[in-house]
Amino acid sequence: MATPLDRMLYDAAQGLRVSWYWGQKLLAASRSTSEKLPEELQRSLPDRARHLRDLRLLLERDWRNIAAGYYRMPELLASPAAQLRRSRAFFADLSRVEARRKARDNSEISRQTPRGPYPRYYLQNFHYQTDGYLSRRSAQLYDHQVEVLFGGAADAMRRQALVPLHDELRRRGVKGTRLLELACGTGRFLREVKLNYPRLAVTALDLSPFYLDEARRNLAPWSRAEIVGGLAEAAPLKSASFDVVVAIYLFHELPQKQRRLVAGEIARLLKPGGLFIFLDSLQQGDAPDYDGLLAVFPRRFHEPYYAGYTRENLTKLFGAAGLAAETSDLAYLSKLATFRKPEHAEVPSKTSLVTPRGA
Repeated sequence: MATPLDRMLYDAAQGLRVSWYWGQKLLAASRSTSEKLPEELQRSLPDRARHLRDLRLLLERDWRNIAAGYYRMPELLASPAAQLRRSRAFFADLSRVEARRKARDNSEISRQTPRGPYPRYYLQNFHYQTDGYLSRRSAQLYDHQVEVLFGGAADAMRRQALVPLHDELRRRGVKGTRLLELACGTGRFLREVKLNYPRLAVTALDLSPFYLDEARRNLAPWSRAEIVGGLAEAAPLKSASFDVVVAIYLFHELPQKQRRLVAGEIARLLKPGGLFIFLDSLQQGDAPDYDGLLAVFPRRFHEPYYAGYTRENLTKLFGAAGLAAETSDLAYLSKLATFRKPEHAEVPSKTSLVTPRGA
């Protein structure tokens, strides 16, 4: 049970955390190339006070979840020396990111990387980041970059996906339950999962071998953690082999066709009655005060499929794959939703999904 001391520790740690990342966000913005936006778009952007108010509401929600027993207190503070190293690396790389942004150059990866197992849409400098998703340097910088982008809110938004997981595991029990995260990145969310459910069997799937190396390190303290390389739209995994599938900040980086293929894979991989937990960006109309920000974001950070994602009807997308919508909620800049595979759904066989040339 959470105590008043726990609340004091949480508030102090989160206050320091937000100050640390929000300060870097402001410093990075001061060094960044600013695009002149149409006046009506400028007027539609939420101001800093609105962001900070909603971030405080997110942290209050995070604490209430902890106090209610949905998940344990997060790891409060990382090593100051490690934080400083990551911050120095972030700012050292910032000039390269800004040079790409200024030149609108998002194709270094496709010029420098053999196609190999990677589909064309993946070989881009998403967010104008150095090396895209295909280097050890990128994998080590990524989580820090994301926290700076969200002013220290990214981990708290991710933790909201632990709430439907908690409810599902209370119903099923941990023993015998298997969870898969598609496009797990560095394994940051799965680390939260294992901190709360150390005996839960989890599988981490990602296309980048470098990010999987980071995931392997993050999950090293626990057993029952499998690491798999592969495409989310053609996962090298057996049909109907998972009770829970999770996708966090994946769908906004997928072209329209791939979004449909991944939805189909989720339905294939889930057992009948299985749960899909979705966490991604807000969509247009979810929080109208943020609609202007959603329109600016892909222009500012090279997210080529983001605008299409923000207009996607998720109920239809996953419904077409055979998944029924259950819940939907908003958490600051993120959308949390759950979908379930019917109890008596047929178990599809694994089909050969080959990414078409040019996809």
